[in-house]
Amino acid sequence: MALTKILAVDDEPFNLEIIEEILEELDFELKLASSGPECLSMVEEYMPQVILLDVSMPKMNGYEVCKELKANPKTQDIIVMFVSARGTVEERMEGYSVGAEDYIVKPFGHDELKQKLNKLNQVLIEKQQLEKQVKEATSTAFNAMANSSEMGQIVNYIENIGFINDVEELGKALVECLQTFGLQSNIEFRCNDTKSHFALNGVCSPIVIELFEMLKNKGRLHEFSHRILVNYEFVSLLILNMPEQDEQKHGRIRDHICFIVSVTEQQLRAITTKKMLVSQQERLNKVASTVHSKFHSLIGLLNDSRINNEKVFKQLQEELEERIPTMGLDEDQEVFIYKKVDETIQNSVARQESVDQVKKAFAEIEQDLALLLKG
Repeated sequence: MALTKILAVDDEPFNLEIIEEILEELDFELKLASSGPECLSMVEEYMPQVILLDVSMPKMNGYEVCKELKANPKTQDIIVMFVSARGTVEERMEGYSVGAEDYIVKPFGHDELKQKLNKLNQVLIEKQQLEKQVKEATSTAFNAMANSSEMGQIVNYIENIGFINDVEELGKALVECLQTFGLQSNIEFRCNDTKSHFALNGVCSPIVIELFEMLKNKGRLHEFSHRILVNYEFVSLLILNMPEQDEQKHGRIRDHICFIVSVTEQQLRAITTKKMLVSQQERLNKVASTVHSKFHSLIGLLNDSRINNEKVFKQLQEELEERIPTMGLDEDQEVFIYKKVDETIQNSVARQESVDQVKKAFAEIEQDLALLLKG
């Protein structure tokens, strides 16, 4: 039952005795007042749920008392039921106009008052249910607004870190993101056997760094009191001031930071992978440059060799043409010598064709390297 406390106000003691007699059978806490001023003086301390208020009282009538009750924010929600010897339409309208919720006419019987109170009890029950629904709806709305605002911060963080290519800059961005949630954070990045630490005050304490080392392989999530530690392969995050008193916010923030750390982990992987690829590209460029230089040096040597061979054969031909006629050789001998010289020259030309094929192969390799570097 929602209705437990009643205040009865009447300047006639007999009327109060009747009310007391009727209500003693019911499980109500009842207090009595003999005048309007007495009612107003005790109502805030007692805080009844229903006031049975006599209309006709000296000094201050029931309508005046009701007006003051409804004008006071502390008592305005108390249900007022007027008790009067007159029940005309005008009097009922007057009672309604000053804020009363019900009206009962004297003399009334036990059952009539009980029925009235049962109805008021149902009104209180429905009112409490409505207030609960409003409270829950308001809480849901505020949580939705808070979550929407928090998700906006997360989306903004994700969009911004997509342009970050530096580990130090990423760590600072994560600290700033968590600060927008009012969180005191300590962060450890682990990449390429190097550890980087970030904190709201700029420095992680030795005990926090030791904690990162001890728990980095002990599971994804550790909660202790108002602190929480989130572990990923390359990122560990320690929050020092989780909202311990607000269970809904605590759960919401926990989910947020797990998601944020996951996204940061992926961006850190992207940064380290990009740096590795840039380093590999630089090494590949150096190798390609070295190969290019050696190819051209080798081609230069082949060209020099060809030029020298041509000079040697030309000189040999000139000497043979000058000496053979004076050597007293018969025609067959001369033909034999010229034939051998021609064969040697032809073999040299064949070797030149091989050199040209080597040059062509070198050129193709250089083209393939150039395409690889562009890719």
